[in-house]
Amino acid sequence: MEIEGEDVSPIEEVRMVVSSEDDPRQPVWTFRMWFLGILAVVMLSFLNTFFGYRKEPLMVTMISVQVATLPMGRFMARVLPRRKFVIGGRELSLNPGPFNMKEHVLISIFANAGASFGSGSAYAVGIVDIIRAFYGRKITFFASWLLVMTTQVLGYGWAGIMKKYVVEPAQMWWPATLVQVSLFRALHEKERKRMSKEKFFLIALICSFTWYVVPGYLFPTLSVISWVCWIFPHSVTAHQIGSGQYGLGLGSFSLDWTTIASFLGNPLVTPFFAIANVMVGYILLIYLIIPTAYWGFNLYNAKNFPIFSSGLFTANGDQYNVSAIVNQKFEIDMLAYQKQGRVNLSVFFSISYGLGFAAIASSLTHVGIFNGREIYEQFRSSRSGKEDIHTRLMKKYEPIPSWWFHVTLLLSFALALVLCTVLKDQVQMPWWGLIFAAGLALTFTLPISIITATTNQSPGLNIITEYIMGVILPGKPIANVCFKTYGYISMAQAVSFLSDFKLGHYMKIPPRSMFIVQVVGTVIAGTVNVGVAWWLLGSIKNICHEELLPPNSPWSCPGDKVFFDASVIWGLVGPKRIFGTLGNYSDLNWFFLIGALGPLVIWLLQKVFPKQHWITLIHLPVLLGATANMPPASSVNFNAWIIVGTIFNYLVFKYRKNWWQRYNYVLAAALDAGLAFMTVLLYFAVNMEQKGITWWGTDEHCDLARCPTAKGVIADGCPVF
Repeated sequence: MEIEGEDVSPIEEVRMVVSSEDDPRQPVWTFRMWFLGILAVVMLSFLNTFFGYRKEPLMVTMISVQVATLPMGRFMARVLPRRKFVIGGRELSLNPGPFNMKEHVLISIFANAGASFGSGSAYAVGIVDIIRAFYGRKITFFASWLLVMTTQVLGYGWAGIMKKYVVEPAQMWWPATLVQVSLFRALHEKERKRMSKEKFFLIALICSFTWYVVPGYLFPTLSVISWVCWIFPHSVTAHQIGSGQYGLGLGSFSLDWTTIASFLGNPLVTPFFAIANVMVGYILLIYLIIPTAYWGFNLYNAKNFPIFSSGLFTANGDQYNVSAIVNQKFEIDMLAYQKQGRVNLSVFFSISYGLGFAAIASSLTHVGIFNGREIYEQFRSSRSGKEDIHTRLMKKYEPIPSWWFHVTLLLSFALALVLCTVLKDQVQMPWWGLIFAAGLALTFTLPISIITATTNQSPGLNIITEYIMGVILPGKPIANVCFKTYGYISMAQAVSFLSDFKLGHYMKIPPRSMFIVQVVGTVIAGTVNVGVAWWLLGSIKNICHEELLPPNSPWSCPGDKVFFDASVIWGLVGPKRIFGTLGNYSDLNWFFLIGALGPLVIWLLQKVFPKQHWITLIHLPVLLGATANMPPASSVNFNAWIIVGTIFNYLVFKYRKNWWQRYNYVLAAALDAGLAFMTVLLYFAVNMEQKGITWWGTDEHCDLARCPTAKGVIADGCPVF
């Protein structure tokens, strides 16, 4: 029955979306769940890995599986035999009754392992790719499999230990999971009043599906509308200010859901206080700090380089020839490096690194200051204040034995040690590096989980892990990316694991079923990831080398190229020659101190001005990390995301709360699902066949934004000053 009064969740959004009812009699350990779950994880792992090597990567998400498996589950419920049989004293049936919501949730979580870390395939596959395709070294299939498996599963061991701190407390509400909850309820619950959620979802999905053919194929300019460039077509400065893709994006916006939801996630999901923090951080960087540094102080010779770029340059503005400084031993060629000179960055890229340093430092102090008491109380009593209805309902189910997590942690760590000792020649990483990386990931898992659970923003450890290993062990690029993957992805996988547990918490899924499905799904997905990578790397000649591939070949591996560049910069050249005394950007290290002290300043302001409630909404890890995804994210992504998020999670939430409660998360899911289906259709219908159209609506209208503005600098396609 429905629980009311003080037993309900203290979070308003949760009260609006999550049901306080549960039927523990619903079967979840069914043949349908296993069949569809394994099918879904294999298909998603294959497709996402396959598409990841292509010039236009595509990721099929969990939402697509939610929609696709519903009719399949209902079909199986109609056609499978209902007769019962006994195995091991237990009565079983291939068809225990109607296809239910709990089965559907487990299938979707199963499949989610096939979309690892929001990037499609397992992150460690990138290491296999650069070893074989870029460095030309050998790595065995077994070593590749161990690398993928251990990096994907290692974080699960300590995530289970932290479950009581970030899953059970009602204040840890994980906003992104509410989209899934809303969609599951829309697909399964029958309603008679007003327009049902299911009907609304179908209408919105069809609209999203139909509309995407316009910006996705017919009229791509709608993806990035930069009207300032149209008004001033020959002005470099105007293009730098107005370009939504290569500049500051003043007034730039988008009518493409891909652009709106890329990099920052679905804006309908993120609570408004987090949107406000992102907006403040974005405005400060893009419209205050960058213009002042570029046009005011010419910081780091900023005008020698484009204003917004992630490229690497020589001192005079030429593209840095990275391949020229790599010798046959995959170490830095100092003579070639000295000939080209120091690596230079655009002013935007350098300052964004500084903000990344500050964001990761502030994560620890913020959680310690603002969540330390709650964590301490959890440690003492295994609960945070009064349990809400969802936590109490979950106590009907058998908890996961602690030894399950301990065995998972010990086994994955032992296999990783084998990789770093017996097979060290293939991955370069020493055994102490594994221990250090695991310790770093463990340290940050709790604070990053708390930030993600309350803001829907998740700071990453990629910068700090690359930095640390680059200082400790320079000249070994593979060791650097391995350390980054163990330190960064094991933490990210732990956060993802906890997020799925919160979804199961809201949907009242037996915890033991959740654990088994997540681990089995991850093992299957990782195995498929490695298998597809092995097949493509061995069968496509010159894969990932665009200059050697036939014309219009799609196998350019854009993500792996970025991964390779990172291994060269942080592992080969090393941070000492960029951010240390041997580089141009040593002053950026002060951002670590700024980030660490920032939350303390906010805490003091709250104490001095207790009546100024807006101060309590300042969340420095989110604010400082607001632009962590720039690039590849650009200003138009932020403009559109902030506008849409503000409309729905402030204006609609405040003035049309009943509509928001009923349809907001359903709309979020429908927009994502419609986009995913049309993207797949366009890919197979036109992109694979290289069929395209060319007209004004497909042109780049802000091409001058990539020009430097220093006198005497000449760039391709740019005027001579």
